[in-house]
Amino acid sequence: MQNAQTIIKDYRRKRVIVCVTVALLTLILTLGIRFISQRNVNQERILDFTTHTIRSLDNVLLSLENRRETLQALVGQSCQQAHLALRKQAAILQTVRSIALIKDGILFCSSIFGNRNVPLRTLQPLLPAREPKLILSTDQSLLKGSPILIQWYPTNENGEDGVMEVVNIDLITKMILEPQRPLITDVVLTVGDRALRYGKLVTETLVQDDSDTQLVLGSTRYPFSITVRGPGPGEMALKNLPTQLPLALMLSMLVGYIAWLATARRMSFTWEINVGIAAREFELFCQPLMNARTQECVGVEILLRWNNPRQGWISPEVFIPLAEEHNLIIPLTRYVIAETVRQIDYFPASKGFQIGINVAASHFRRAILLQDLNRAWFSTGPVQQLVVELTERDNLLDVDYRIVRELHRKGVKLAIDDFGTGNSSLSWLEKLHPDVLKIDKSFTAAIGTDAVNSTVTDIIIALGQRLNIELVAEGVETEEQSRYLRRHGVHILQGFYYAHPMPLREFPKWLAGSSPPPAHHNGHIVPLMPLR
Repeated sequence: MQNAQTIIKDYRRKRVIVCVTVALLTLILTLGIRFISQRNVNQERILDFTTHTIRSLDNVLLSLENRRETLQALVGQSCQQAHLALRKQAAILQTVRSIALIKDGILFCSSIFGNRNVPLRTLQPLLPAREPKLILSTDQSLLKGSPILIQWYPTNENGEDGVMEVVNIDLITKMILEPQRPLITDVVLTVGDRALRYGKLVTETLVQDDSDTQLVLGSTRYPFSITVRGPGPGEMALKNLPTQLPLALMLSMLVGYIAWLATARRMSFTWEINVGIAAREFELFCQPLMNARTQECVGVEILLRWNNPRQGWISPEVFIPLAEEHNLIIPLTRYVIAETVRQIDYFPASKGFQIGINVAASHFRRAILLQDLNRAWFSTGPVQQLVVELTERDNLLDVDYRIVRELHRKGVKLAIDDFGTGNSSLSWLEKLHPDVLKIDKSFTAAIGTDAVNSTVTDIIIALGQRLNIELVAEGVETEEQSRYLRRHGVHILQGFYYAHPMPLREFPKWLAGSSPPPAHHNGHIVPLMPLR
């Protein structure tokens, strides 16, 4: 059977485990959410950057396309006639380095050099061509070796005539292809089988780097794509995670504290008591009261035992004080009254048979006890004599004495339990006019010794006899104690010498003498401890 410290420590340990678990889960969840959120933000930033780069280059090429017809009309003119118009168009198209006119495969006019007579294939092997082409190449005329983007528009079916616009892609890449470190470490423009990396020259192949994550996005209007590389949105979010740790720790500590407050009732011993009452885990026991003269059973004291399925047998020394401390003693007493009435058939149907129920002083206030007895006891009308045993722990308020008088009027006897152990016994005798005094077992145990309690026992007996109050001695364990109390005029005896506490269902068998009173219950030793 567990003691109070063990049980409370166990509940505190469980409560701490729950709160720490909640705090850790909150920490993990917060960091997880921040990681996912930052990863998604990184993904959006990468996509926005790539989309913006494609849109910017689309706009450059779209401006060339819009001037296409104007330039194609110049192919049929001489260079002397077309040169000024070429220069004007090149000035309007600010991103264009030069515009060239081609006739029969010969570059005959340039916006920069004027008259020329150069076969186009010597400059660009892929031109002329029958279809419009976008070519990423290297400048062979003006800034030799620098990257250029060529837009070719043919003007006839055989593709030998056309307009070649050279875009200053080197300048554009410095504006739109600059990586956004550390998220984006490399940006590559790919046209056909050629690639241009930021700050580099045109290459024939795009070197793949397996260590980096890449995103490839192509234009929907023109034949080019943008490739961006970097550590990856997840890796960057993970690197950024330590900066989120202080906030996550604060939030987890707050949630853990809230969980500590929230579990104050649910993960506490008081919660167990409430669950025990609701689940009928408490079992009524009784201990016989013996007539000292005739040695016959004249009543029982109702005791409460708790076989908690979660904790095992719990001593009343543990749950009764805690129930009193947390205002649960009244629900427990109410439970005892109701269960006693429900199992009343286990006891002899005699007016002289006493049934003692322990009641705390707080139950007398505001007539709560009277209401509970009216609802459970008086409404069913048991013939047995009800004895309300008032534990000597608290002083009663003035209003309580009126309740006592009303109980007397209804035929209920009042007993003062553990008499002599409190601080105001004599004042109680004067104000409450009890019918029964129960001598505490500590005084009974002192019989036959030189202890002071032995003298106090004699004084209590003499006081009860002088006031004509019925005396009950608790804790009678030896024949010597029984004989002494009987000889000194104590009316009723109670203790292990006669019977151990037993479940109510076993009382009729004990009363009939068919079996000795049980000292154990389900293999567990059950101490004598009433509901107090």
